[in-house]
Amino acid sequence: MELNEKRMISRLAELGRVGIDAEGRRIRLAADDADRAGRDLVMGWMREAGLRTAVDRIGNIFGIWETEENRGRDAVMTGSHIDTVINAGQYDGCYGVIAGIEVIASLREAGLRTERPLAVAAFTNEEGVRYSPDMMGSLVYAGGLSAEAACASVGIDGTVLGEELERIGYAGTEEPGFLKPAAFVELHIEQGPILEAEGYRIGAVEDLQGISWQRITIEGEQNHAGTTPTSYRHDAGVAAAKVITFMRGRCLQPGSRTVSTTGCIEFSPNAINVIPDKAVFTVDVRNPDESTLQAEEKALAAFLEELEKTDGVRIRTERLSRFKPVLFDAGIVRLVEKYAGKHGLSCRRITSGAGQDAQNMALLCPTAMIFAPSHKGISHNPAEYTADEDLIAGAEVLADVLGELAEAH
Repeated sequence: MELNEKRMISRLAELGRVGIDAEGRRIRLAADDADRAGRDLVMGWMREAGLRTAVDRIGNIFGIWETEENRGRDAVMTGSHIDTVINAGQYDGCYGVIAGIEVIASLREAGLRTERPLAVAAFTNEEGVRYSPDMMGSLVYAGGLSAEAACASVGIDGTVLGEELERIGYAGTEEPGFLKPAAFVELHIEQGPILEAEGYRIGAVEDLQGISWQRITIEGEQNHAGTTPTSYRHDAGVAAAKVITFMRGRCLQPGSRTVSTTGCIEFSPNAINVIPDKAVFTVDVRNPDESTLQAEEKALAAFLEELEKTDGVRIRTERLSRFKPVLFDAGIVRLVEKYAGKHGLSCRRITSGAGQDAQNMALLCPTAMIFAPSHKGISHNPAEYTADEDLIAGAEVLADVLGELAEAH
């Protein structure tokens, strides 16, 4: 079986042109007009590949290849997402969906038969930019969140997800989980620098680190920036800075695998000559070990409790999202290594630092991921880039892994 490499690469570029705004930014947020255009393209390519298409109630879309011989058996699944962050690159998520369509199309075109159905999915709202939580579509599919609760999510723009899915024509009728997976393999760009820096062509992803998202609100006292001595201040901005630097210090401890990020922060009243009385900011903490992640959460909670006393401020926390670390299926990881070797591709085992739809699918069935290198480790950025030859190499490994799992012949 040979992949139609040109078709795969051209489709990835075509999808990448969808959602470019007047400022040249690539933006396809869940259930917006650009997302609808991207979904229409992907559904068209699924049908062109001879796949039966379906949409479930959270808007996840599927292309399914089944025959009389294998209909009714659990399916071997692949896929990812096509929604983006703001000012995104063109590979994140989209690569796994387009490559999945191409692999199944190539198997069909080669006249091969499979003992199990094959399916490719594009999950809704993986990025979590417009609606919370992230990885929503796969979470609902895996039974971790009801479709009703997800569809009731209110976006950052005040819209309701279920209403937006109706508006764009992607409020499906299938129940999430309608297609039972025998296995799930997600092909993705690494989004980090390790494979390229160490000279590897393929990453066999053996685990995925846990993620803890919180929103922290610190309330102090608004006052004059010039007339208030430092010892009399209850500065919400300084308190927020202390939290951020405390977490950075935790990450810099010897042997630490923790990473912590504050990506959103707002001060009130946000004036240059006024001591802020409120700071609202996020803390994203990640670690591949659950007990260590819990220890980081406890350390942060203890620090916030002490900060209230030392700085004379009031602090509230809100849990936004929490995912445990995931250990992927060892058998599928070995298959990735096996077929990387077959194609003469250097391969190493690796941890996914980013959250992925695969972590939710692992709740349902044996699951693993395949990584292709990211140039300079850049992602969530228009400079995101993976060379065509690496995209093709990853798809070739995916084809062989899916073929063995589905018992192609």
